[in-house]
Amino acid sequence: MDKRPIGVFDSGLGGLTTVRELCHLLPGEDIVYFGDTGRVPYGSRSAETIVKYARQDVAFLRTFDLKAIVIACGTVSTTSLDILSQENPMPVLGVVVPAAQAAARTTKNGKIGLIGTQATIRSGAYERLIHSANPDAQVLSRACPLFVPLVENGRFRRGDIVIETVVSEYLAPLKEAGVDTLVLGCTHYPLLEGVIAAYMGPDVQLINAGAEGARAVAGMLEQTDALAPNPSGGTYRYFVSDRQEDFSRLASIFLGWDVTEAVGQVDISQY
Repeated sequence: MDKRPIGVFDSGLGGLTTVRELCHLLPGEDIVYFGDTGRVPYGSRSAETIVKYARQDVAFLRTFDLKAIVIACGTVSTTSLDILSQENPMPVLGVVVPAAQAAARTTKNGKIGLIGTQATIRSGAYERLIHSANPDAQVLSRACPLFVPLVENGRFRRGDIVIETVVSEYLAPLKEAGVDTLVLGCTHYPLLEGVIAAYMGPDVQLINAGAEGARAVAGMLEQTDALAPNPSGGTYRYFVSDRQEDFSRLASIFLGWDVTEAVGQVDISQY
């Protein structure tokens, strides 16, 4: 048993989709969430800048006494996981490995689509992990740089002509190639599942990287006997690096429930 909280961070609000799954799987856990809303998105940055930002995010979270840190960001998971794991004494887990393994298991025809930020696609991490689990798999990748800012601005619902147009433009090559599995390689993308599923069709299985990452965290805590003894339910604390005014409204959309807790603002440049 370990009653210390879990720290979770992302470049913005997308990591809340991972928090949502963690709360479903581990309702007794306390969670501290940091969204770097002042510097979102990370996906167009250089690898060096992403590592710098990730270190600052972790340094802030470590001001709390945590038992684990979850990188609820595909971009940081592909560029910085190894570095952060080496530099910190507690377990640091990402979303990429479990999502890649799930895709390798799921595909029937060996054609796997991957969508993510420019940095995620550029890293080649998903391809390496998928091929190590399924050497015969063919991975077709597409960077989708407009998805994160559109989601952060609430443009993710079916019937929204803007997001439907962007989805069709980005995903047309993957649909034409006949992929039967599509990895949503950014934790913002689950909010687009409805639009993406409608475009790709019912025969394409979507892999939610944030949800797969949350399942991996739950498994690790169970195996190490580090689950929290909170039968009455855990607590949640939220922090951002930019204005808090819109957080509760948008966070409620990502989480699926109303956020009533106070939201803290952090000067992340101090870490």
